[in-house]
Amino acid sequence: MSQPHLSDVGFVAAKPCCGAQTGPMDQTTAPRLIHDLRWQDLPAVVRARLPLALLDLIGVAAGGAGTRLSRIIRDHAAAEFAGPLPMLFDGRGASASGVALAAGMTIDSLDGHDGFNPSKGHIGCPTLAAILPLAVETGASGQQVLTALALGYEFGARAAMAQHGTVADYHTSGSWGAVTAAAVAARLLRLDHAQTRHALGIAEYHGPRSQMMRCIDHPTMVKDGSGWGAMAGVSAARLAAAGFTGAPAITVEEAPAYWSDIGTRWYTMEQYFKPYPVCRWAQAPIEGVLALRRAHGLTADQVERIEVTSFHESIRLATRRPEGSDAAQYSTTFPCAVALVHGTVAPAHIADDALTDPEVLRLSDGMVLHESDHANAAFPLRRYARVDLVLKDGRTLAGDWMEPRWDHTAPPTEAELRAKFRDLAGHALGKDRARRIEDAVDALPDGDVAPLADLICQPISR
Repeated sequence: MSQPHLSDVGFVAAKPCCGAQTGPMDQTTAPRLIHDLRWQDLPAVVRARLPLALLDLIGVAAGGAGTRLSRIIRDHAAAEFAGPLPMLFDGRGASASGVALAAGMTIDSLDGHDGFNPSKGHIGCPTLAAILPLAVETGASGQQVLTALALGYEFGARAAMAQHGTVADYHTSGSWGAVTAAAVAARLLRLDHAQTRHALGIAEYHGPRSQMMRCIDHPTMVKDGSGWGAMAGVSAARLAAAGFTGAPAITVEEAPAYWSDIGTRWYTMEQYFKPYPVCRWAQAPIEGVLALRRAHGLTADQVERIEVTSFHESIRLATRRPEGSDAAQYSTTFPCAVALVHGTVAPAHIADDALTDPEVLRLSDGMVLHESDHANAAFPLRRYARVDLVLKDGRTLAGDWMEPRWDHTAPPTEAELRAKFRDLAGHALGKDRARRIEDAVDALPDGDVAPLADLICQPISR
């Protein structure tokens, strides 16, 4: 279907955001985008995608709420960010910034949430983390919540590409996620345009410019920085509302080329989803392992070693014996070994006693990794990997070049996304509560957010 032009979708700008614009972006453009986007102006395909994207994020959060990372951060938020707003899957209260911190890190604690190839990061996580407390506080409607989520994807994609395109170091999603969180917070709090400019600038200035590859080389609980970014963004909006100044946000106001397609290109539809709860960079190698396993009817005990050829960043994920789930999620070797042993990669395979499975460790220890110029050239828009299996009988089974499943060019079906949610949330919450959450999400376009908020803020019984 043809996409509507900027003037057709309810955005109002002081001057057009067009490719011919060479000077700094008009300072009111971003605030007008933030405040004037309307649910009814979104294309039908975007409106249909948003509840599924929200459901996927909630399912990942439910699966992550049982992690040690999530328990620690929720305890921290309750103790250090006291307030009345309910925390995600906890039952205790915190301030809006504290709820955003805990929600973002809980979602991030299980690396199964949606992402955006050009930014090598995740927009939905910091966006939803910022929306949750403020939607409860302001009594937002279901449509207002979903429209704020759309704003997050549209604003966040452009903010991320602008930062990656103008800043040399590779920072985590929390860096540009802070500016995105400030944008959705400014919308929900109904800041005026001047306050919104300052909120974006404060968030950009104070957002976590954390180095992503440090966490790749030394995987720990700091993860992708999304929770810290959400906390910074919500705090920035609060400060701007109180008169604190911080404009401009350089990536918004001084990088016009990245904002020129507002209203003509919908980045909400260009997010990928994850079938497995591990880093996206490991997912093409997993598909390579599974393809050979299926094609040849293999069992793990027939395989001497796995050989993976892929791009540099995937090869850097080389934690062979992870000491915790966070390290297992940021590994190529361990999940590939899991895939060969179990035929899939599920949360239970990358946590607790599963980390000492002797057959998985044998294959992870023995894996050979090769860097490929072909895969490097395609990254980050495409993530290629090729897998060969060396069998104990001396044969080598050669695989084809593979890509991760559920990219935006070949997205999952609605049934597949719902099945993923039911698996994650059903295991963590029970089938009945998971079903009620799914029903509440489906009702959002025509209803209120309160029933959903009540369901997802109750603690998890274990």
